[in-house]
Amino acid sequence: MDMVVTIILAVQMISALVMVGLILIQHGKGADMGAAFGSGSSGSLFGASGSANFLSRTTAVLATIFFASTLMLAYFGTARTAPSSGSVLENTTLPAPAAPAAVPAPSGADQIPAK
Repeated sequence: MDMVVTIILAVQMISALVMVGLILIQHGKGADMGAAFGSGSSGSLFGASGSANFLSRTTAVLATIFFASTLMLAYFGTARTAPSSGSVLENTTLPAPAAPAAVPAPSGADQIPAK
């Protein structure tokens, strides 16, 4: 069971990192406007619109994998029926608080300043 959770966690982390990289590579909506006036290079590795389709589809697939792995991790995290979660704080016992020390009440002679 722990091996499955580890594999799902690894898939989630890898998909998140690749998805962040793909999102940073993609052009925004306003980037096409600059290319229309000649300031951008419309010829790229995937063609004029091929890179947008490829990158957006790959990002959508990675987002689906990320959300599915998140749901599986949430399910496996709540499906455990162990009596203890392994927390250190569950096994500690706090000592009983000590009774406060008796403080003698001040008498009138203690309040008179000495010369």
